[in-house]
This record gives sequence, C-alpha cells and structure tokens, in this order.
Amino acid sequence: MDLLRSLPIGTYLEEPTTWLHRLDPRVKLVWLMTFLLTPLLASFTWRLVLVIMLVLLTSTAIPLRVWRQQMGLLSALCFVVFAVTAVMPDGLAAQHQPRLPNQELSFVAATETSSQAKPPSVEVATRQPNDPPFDSFRSYRYILFQAGPIKITRRSLELGFRLGSLLFTLIYGTTLYLLTTAPEEITTTLDLMLQPLRRWRIPVTELTLTLTLALRFIPLVLEEVQNLVRSVRTRAINWKKLGVKGASQIWLLLADRLLENLFLRAEQIASAMQVRGFTAPNQHHVQWSQLQIRFRDWIALLLVLGVWGLRLWMGIDT
Repeated sequence: MDLLRSLPIGTYLEEPTTWLHRLDPRVKLVWLMTFLLTPLLASFTWRLVLVIMLVLLTSTAIPLRVWRQQMGLLSALCFVVFAVTAVMPDGLAAQHQPRLPNQELSFVAATETSSQAKPPSVEVATRQPNDPPFDSFRSYRYILFQAGPIKITRRSLELGFRLGSLLFTLIYGTTLYLLTTAPEEITTTLDLMLQPLRRWRIPVTELTLTLTLALRFIPLVLEEVQNLVRSVRTRAINWKKLGVKGASQIWLLLADRLLENLFLRAEQIASAMQVRGFTAPNQHHVQWSQLQIRFRDWIALLLVLGVWGLRLWMGIDT
C-alpha cells in the first residue's frame, strides 16, 4: 500500500503540467475563495453548478489515475453525510399549545354552534388564470418516504443535499488548489497579500515560512505512516490471538513511534536550515518564486467576475 500515491491529498502534483498548473497562484486563490464563499446562502441549483464545475475542472486538468480514488473516497463520504441527514429528523420535537385561553376557546366554540343554525351564505370562488391546477395540490407530499422508523421529508432531503454539496465543495476545492499549486507559489501569494499587515508588526514572513514547512511536511507524515504499516504487515501479527488489550497496546506503541519519527524529521529540517545560515528573516532573505500575470490569467479573472455576477443575480435562498 503506497500512501503517497493512493492518498495524494495536500501534495503537489508536479507531472504532468496542465493549464491549471500554469495559471497564476493569485488567480487560483481568487477562484478558491469563490468556491468557498459562493455556496453560503445559495440555492440548490447553484450548489449543483459548483459541484459540476469542480468535476469538469478536475477532468480537464488532473489525470484520471490521480483523482479517481480520492474523489471516490470524498464522494462516498459526502453520500454518507447526505444519507444520514436525509433520514434524521428535520426539526425539533415541539408540543402543540393553543393560542387562546380556555375561556375564549369555549366562547368561540359556542359562537360557531349558534352560527350553524343559520343558513350559510354561498360564495362562489372564481378561478384565476395564474392559479396552479388542483392536481398540484393533491400531488404535493411533505413526507416523501416512510418505512417504520425511517422517514424522509422534503426538509431533511434538502438539508442532506446542502451538507453533502458543501462538504464536497470545501474539501475538494482546497484539494484541487493544493494539487495544482506548488508550496512556494502558495507562500509567495500569501506573502504578497499579507504585506499590509506589516504595519501592525505582524510577522508575515515567519507565518508564510511556517506554512511552507507545513505543506512540505505532509508527504513526510504519509511516508512515516506508510513505513509503519509495512513493518506491521511484514511481521504477520495475528490480531485475533492478541485480543482487544494486546491490539490496543501495539497501536499505542506504533503511535508513539510515529511521533518520535516525526519529531526527528522536524529536528533534521531545523538543523538543515541552521546549516544554510537561516536564523531570522531579517538576516536571511527568503527567495520565493516570481509571479507574473499573463493573458490567460486575465481571462480567468474575467470568468470569476462573471461567476460572482451570476451568483448575485440568483440571490439568496430563502
């Protein structure tokens, strides 16, 4: 089991270099914020459009062997969230309470009894051309499915789709950005956008450097987990004979070994930075990648404006 290939979540895909790799990271960050912000208070149609856009971008920019497994796992997770939310109750259990006091209710009942003795006045309701047909009222059902304790209503189905689509958009939009953008480019983008914070003496360079090291550290964590899993598989441990107590002890030992290896890797990275002369950002200038806006980036920015205009035109889902 190769975790570096089967779970490329958060790792940069160097080859092949596609059109999405060539876009400016600042433009891709604007697109990422668009995918993260536009689903808020959006309708069913807009959330579905965002999911379709992410799938189309992935199919045109990422090889099938890379995104097939991770999108499959994410789709399965979103489907489970959708199914669980759809069968859950769609609201709180509220007890019915009369609006009027008991005395007024008895007075209203007596008034209705006395009014029944009089011949009721017949009012003929005229049908307007824009009124919906009577069949639409008869076919409307709030409870869509019910079998024993399992009940699916229109509200629960809507909540399930909202949660599933929002989870897919948030996770996979960020994953697609990390797959097609190098950590140095992400650091450069954030360093440029956070420059105004220097007026308040916020260490922007230290923050961006920490982010770069964290992104570079993700493959090391996957590699350590992979090595521990392979070491356990080669020893052919009989988990049934160990029982719950023995298995939990082994897993605790593995977790302790994983932490020790990760701390050792972090210490090696710190030693390598000190050997290369990096002690502080003021004494060692961090050379990030050079960014340049090209013609295709301007086209992508215009498309972002079109997407936001369409989102504002659709309005807020009430």
